Amino acid sequence: MVSVTRSVFGELPSGAGTVEKFRLQSDLLRVDIISWGCTITALEVKDRQGRASDVVLGFAELAGYLQKQPYFGAVVGRVANRIAKGTFTLDGKEYKLAINNGPNSLHGGLRGFDKVLWTPQVLPNGVQFSRVSPDGEEDYPGELKVWVTYTLDGGELVVNYRAQASQTTPVNLTNHSYFNLAGQGSPNIYDHEVTIEADAFLPVDETLIPTGNSSGCFPAAASLPAFLTSIDLNVVWLIPRVHHAGSGRVLEVYTTQPGVQFYTGNFLDGTLKGKSGAIYPKHSGFCLETQNWPDAINQPHFPPVLLRPGEEYDHTTWFRFSVA
Repeated sequence: MVSVTRSVFGELPSGAGTVEKFRLQSDLLRVDIISWGCTITALEVKDRQGRASDVVLGFAELAGYLQKQPYFGAVVGRVANRIAKGTFTLDGKEYKLAINNGPNSLHGGLRGFDKVLWTPQVLPNGVQFSRVSPDGEEDYPGELKVWVTYTLDGGELVVNYRAQASQTTPVNLTNHSYFNLAGQGSPNIYDHEVTIEADAFLPVDETLIPTGNSSGCFPAAASLPAFLTSIDLNVVWLIPRVHHAGSGRVLEVYTTQPGVQFYTGNFLDGTLKGKSGAIYPKHSGFCLETQNWPDAINQPHFPPVLLRPGEEYDHTTWFRFSVA
């Protein structure tokens, strides 16, 4: 049985709208999601003693999400991850995007899907958010209708992404939650064990753009300190599992997408104050961003990233929590 409650989370400046919070609760999980950026602001998971802790980084108030911050809990798009040099060519026309990450375009540009107010609809076991991204938003072609749906099923949080385009455009959506299974505010993730059953990972250049090759040498299982060298890479055809021995919490991620970006909070620097006054230093959270491969629009042999009129983008990710 899942309950859904609705409340006001905050008001946007200059009367730009009201941000609402939706609390989804099952016997095993409690998730708070706001209509600003479809953002997961809290996710409470029980440990082996049945004690619940919030395992995602974020803020207690709307102001935290309106400041410059690293996409805590948000849906990012129109294209998640990096597009090399912020350019691509489609049907003979060159498109130039905002450069916001070194020489590249990242996570939809300067005002991506994480920085807009979505329209909510309450469901019996969750909430659906929708919006229309207008033609030319962040210089992407075509109008894009988007729906993001969060539902709970026992210990599983399910996220479904759908989109329809008025003209051919690249689409790659993901959720950018930062997890710490010891509880948000814990100083690091070094006591987490990560297992990734992957066919390969994508080597990248110095600006984190895939080189176009793939490698099959990824550790099957390791505690994070064993191979933690500030990881930010995309692994291919995967089943990630993360275990925190101290609490017994386990997170497994399943997806219809061809890859996941495994990121260990390399650019967190302790300057942001989160929930309950927590400080988030480097490596205090990890991300498992299910998605297409980075820069797929510029690498034709990568899985297709283009959505055409009459087609539907439809992908689902399952975040499955348990204890061991």
